[in-house]
Amino acid sequence: MRSVRKARFLTTAGALAAACVLSTSGTALAKDPGGSQFDVEGSNSADGGQTLESRIVFTGATGGGGTENAGGFTPASDWSPPACWYEPKWTPAEFADEFRKRWDIPHASGVGEAYRLSQDHYINGEPYKDFNKKETGKGIWWDSVRDEKRAEAGDPAAFACDTKTFWVENGDTPNVENAVTPEVLAQLAYARIKVPDTSVTLAPANTTKVNLPTWAWLDKAKFGKVSVTASLAVGGVNIQATTTATPVSLSLEPGTTDAETYPASGECTINADDSIGEPYAKGKADQTPPCGIKYLRSSGDGTYNLQATITWDVAWTGTGGAGGDLPDGTFGNAQAVTVQEIQSVNR
Repeated sequence: MRSVRKARFLTTAGALAAACVLSTSGTALAKDPGGSQFDVEGSNSADGGQTLESRIVFTGATGGGGTENAGGFTPASDWSPPACWYEPKWTPAEFADEFRKRWDIPHASGVGEAYRLSQDHYINGEPYKDFNKKETGKGIWWDSVRDEKRAEAGDPAAFACDTKTFWVENGDTPNVENAVTPEVLAQLAYARIKVPDTSVTLAPANTTKVNLPTWAWLDKAKFGKVSVTASLAVGGVNIQATTTATPVSLSLEPGTTDAETYPASGECTINADDSIGEPYAKGKADQTPPCGIKYLRSSGDGTYNLQATITWDVAWTGTGGAGGDLPDGTFGNAQAVTVQEIQSVNR
């Protein structure tokens, strides 16, 4: 494995000023010629800066089956998928064109020095010469991509990939954290999985009585495995990974301490047919539900917010037989439940 030559962003005040360009809105943006102002999925940044889509293709359960409340699950631990990463981008000729686009800017104060340093780095042999055009077909230029949603949310991890555009020969693995591998693709796929909403069916439906067991269940047709595949085929790189989430349990939180859950833990396991709980049927009024709630106090003029959360077990497989586990994910919804006192009649 060959180590990648790293060149960090210029950090002095003068260098930052030299690396500024004007956006379409007229705002000055810090932009290094070898660094990345590019945003994942090709969206235009709010400040008008140049963007470039990722070359990674995602297919599979990225839409949650069309349900209105579908969404991405949250890792059950403090782990999170990469907010930025490195991937192969350009042949030497493509990078030469991209380089010129990046430097097609007004010659503001200090820009000339930054441009000269970048020319030396990529054109004049310090260390690269003429964008490595003599190595065409033997490798490809890699650059950083960031998750723009996390960048817009102010997540500093989205800006952590600060290594300049670098060259990687075919068959070599970049010695850079978060350089795309099957495992990194699996983690990026994790972030794009959409799972169905978890609005449970209740009996009685949304209005129940004090001390009356309320049955809760989820349809087996709604909660099977969901998968997203991430693939990348650029230059000499051709890899993919599939991340699969399998529902394992439903957690019920009544929205008040004046309640009991069935089972007592509040964790309803997945049945053999992939359903959760058991539908209520006539004649079961005196039975204890395998999954449900009993409220001990009226909700008065308001409601209780029942939180139903599914825990998903997540694993991945990838190119070359690679694979493993990723942190469990959770996704849930709140439902309003009205609890009434049982009315008695005095004669």
